[in-house]
Amino acid sequence: TRGDAATAMAAAPQRLAFEFELGGQEQFYLEGQISYACPEEADGLSLYCSTQHPSEMQHLVAQALGRSAHAIRVECRRMGGGFGGKESQSALFACVASLAAARLNRPVKLRLDRDDDFLVTGRRHGFWFQVEAGYDEVGRVLGARATLVSNAGHSADLSGPVLTRALCHFDNAYHLPHVQLQGFAARTNTQSNTAFRGFGGPQGALAVELLMDRIARELGRDPLDVRRANYYAADGSQTTPYDQPVEDFILHDLTDRLEASSRYRERRAEVAAFNARSPVLKKGLALTPVKFGISFNVVFLNQAGSLVHIYTDGSVLVNHGGTEMGQGLNTKVAMVVAQELGIPFERVRCSATDTSKIANTSATAASTGADLNGKAAQAAARTLRQRLAAFASTKWGGTPDAVRFADALVAVNGQQLPFAELVHQAYYARVQLWSEGFYATPGLSWDRSTLRGKPFHYFAYGASVSEVIVDTLTGEHRLLRSDLLHDVGASLNPALDLGQVEGAFVQGYGWLCLEELVWHPVSGALLTHAPSTYKIPTANDVPAALHAQLYGEPNARDTIHRSKAVGEPPLLLAFSAFLAIRDALAAAGVAQPELQAPATPEAVLRALHAGR
Repeated sequence: TRGDAATAMAAAPQRLAFEFELGGQEQFYLEGQISYACPEEADGLSLYCSTQHPSEMQHLVAQALGRSAHAIRVECRRMGGGFGGKESQSALFACVASLAAARLNRPVKLRLDRDDDFLVTGRRHGFWFQVEAGYDEVGRVLGARATLVSNAGHSADLSGPVLTRALCHFDNAYHLPHVQLQGFAARTNTQSNTAFRGFGGPQGALAVELLMDRIARELGRDPLDVRRANYYAADGSQTTPYDQPVEDFILHDLTDRLEASSRYRERRAEVAAFNARSPVLKKGLALTPVKFGISFNVVFLNQAGSLVHIYTDGSVLVNHGGTEMGQGLNTKVAMVVAQELGIPFERVRCSATDTSKIANTSATAASTGADLNGKAAQAAARTLRQRLAAFASTKWGGTPDAVRFADALVAVNGQQLPFAELVHQAYYARVQLWSEGFYATPGLSWDRSTLRGKPFHYFAYGASVSEVIVDTLTGEHRLLRSDLLHDVGASLNPALDLGQVEGAFVQGYGWLCLEELVWHPVSGALLTHAPSTYKIPTANDVPAALHAQLYGEPNARDTIHRSKAVGEPPLLLAFSAFLAIRDALAAAGVAQPELQAPATPEAVLRALHAGR
């Protein structure tokens, strides 16, 4: 809570209340759950596991076998996708394969087919919201109260932290002076739901975006104007409902840029003109913002380690605690090390994540992979560079601070030599050519009993504009154009980051507009358990005009090369697609469309007929 929501709402000139139901989402990683356990001597066991959390697999397998953690080695070279579904839920398969391997004293591989994976594992939590608010004549929220209920499934899993992040993202981009929020994780008879890209943040933020959209329609104003009236101040003077200052709020400028580049105002008029002459097909347009907190909710998880070896031929091997699941983490970490040592990217290789090399790692989750492991790898590489600089100045003169590493060359006291030659000479001089690095995110605090503190190191921002066309006879829609502008700080790799922005947007679009989970009304069996019945977005669903750009300003926080996380935040850009469908329904004569998510043709038709 903050302030007095009840009193503020009672005194507000206008009030509204609504309920909303939001479906879950299947991760649909291309590679299903796999664990391959191999017994070793002295009660040891090696586990090759498709997991985002090797250390947790190590601890749980050790517990299952009654052995110490040092007897279990978990390795993950790469995953064929994860999205959160392999953070905790890989444990069942890791433990079963390991138990069988230990009992049979032979290698055991456990691999689920797609149907079993759907039926056994959990997915994104579906939510039910109840929201009420009081607001003024321009749409500023004066007081708000909300209840968030998540579908946890049959066991707790990560439902508590997911719900916490949902509550912490209810404000999204908006300052709420008086607010009261409560959350409940409902135990149900479905699979145990788990982490999914965004980890509750998208669910919480969608609730307030629906509130802004409803306020705008009640007042007859453009929803963008209502959103901007509620934005946090740019001067950093305001705090979130959980007391964290919003010191780097850049959405005023970012929204200005996107509004201009997307021609939002002109297209709003064009859409209205189209709708006036089209009785069956209706277009909708929406611009929505994103403010997403970066760090684990639990403070102690915000740490990482790395190990960097330089071999005598000048090549470099890096090991870190993060896992590669297609997001490009190993590429980014290798780039960081290459830049630190002044050598080409091709001379650096990242080896498989291995609990025998980096111990007690955190999951690769919460969009922290590059932030944490990049900093840890940089620390290790910097130590090695300083050692080499000290050796070079001792051998060739000058001071260590004057030694420069660039383009695979080392400049020392007026002369240049190849990096590999310096390494070779350092080896003969018995200079240590490997180093560990460690990083812990500074300044974090969180009180679980009061839900207050500073859980996030910084915020990532973004905004998107989407235009859709809806067939009011069939309920079908098509996404015509989307303009995305997303803040990744000073990008470590623009190609990777643009791919993440586009991919997250399409995945979020699938969640809100296409993908529907259906259970049998009598048996409770999941009916949508294969690609034949569960429809994720295809290339045909991506808008023909998809314009994605990076904001391009460096992070105000001291992150790795002033970059920002990019894994989870851009998924929330898909809000614009869902709200554009809602805008099209309003153009069809439904003043306040009761559209549920996912916005399947059936859901669209229900909203159309309920509003007429």
